[in-house]
Amino acid sequence: MIITQKYINDIAYKIVGCAIEVHKQLGPGLLESVYEKCFIEELICAGLHVKSQIYLPIIYKGKDLGGQLKLDILVNDLIIVENKAVEAMIPLYQAQLLSYLKITGKPKGLLINFNTTNITQDLVSMVTEEFSSLQKE
Repeated sequence: MIITQKYINDIAYKIVGCAIEVHKQLGPGLLESVYEKCFIEELICAGLHVKSQIYLPIIYKGKDLGGQLKLDILVNDLIIVENKAVEAMIPLYQAQLLSYLKITGKPKGLLINFNTTNITQDLVSMVTEEFSSLQKE
């Protein structure tokens, strides 16, 4: 299978649909861990391959310095999803996702806040140079 921008965007669309379904069922105001469990279940039911709470080594200039970074969710080994259940999205969350994308070389990331009245209004989608270099169709 050839990985294209359209393929990745189609997966992202499914991911957002799953987030909307979870939010529709639960509403705002719960802990991030509750949303994450339900969200993972929705993603799996949608036929997506999901890994959660993935630890990455801290590598600096090619050297493993020990310690670990933790990704919330990786879908189909292509899209990093960072979940939040916060009152307000702050720039630090976007910087965190951007750093994870850079470290892993994944083409796309989604930042989803479940503590909101409308998932899509707070949703942040990011792409990398890897994404830009892929064929569109």
